Amino acid sequence: MTTANEITEFVKKNTGLENITDDTDIFYIGIVGDDFHELIKKFAKTYSVDMTNYLWYFHADEEGVRSSIGGFFFAPPYKRVKHIPVTPLLLNEFANRKKWNIEYPKHQIQKKRYDLFINTIIVATAIVLFIVVALKEC
Repeated sequence: MTTANEITEFVKKNTGLENITDDTDIFYIGIVGDDFHELIKKFAKTYSVDMTNYLWYFHADEEGVRSSIGGFFFAPPYKRVKHIPVTPLLLNEFANRKKWNIEYPKHQIQKKRYDLFINTIIVATAIVLFIVVALKEC
């Protein structure tokens, strides 16, 4: 059986942060985006936790979301649900159960990510414009 202290030390070691307690929400101390997802993935592998029920968007955001123009028009999944904290204490419970065991509230997330689609259109348009301008100057 793991202990909350063991999980707290795991989080400290894998984040490089020391200001973590058993009830610290790891998202709100700066472990966000890819760093959050990598920590959870490493936790699941280290403690053999079945992540079948894991819904990332209740716990964290995505990398680069602050510069998402599409997000101004269509909210990304994590902005459509209420945040559920992930703490070392909660991770300890999952490590001992060997299962991510949260009963998420009823919610509906669109299957299509229109925010990302808009971002893709903007980037593709910028690339095409860059190429057109570069070719005109040749």
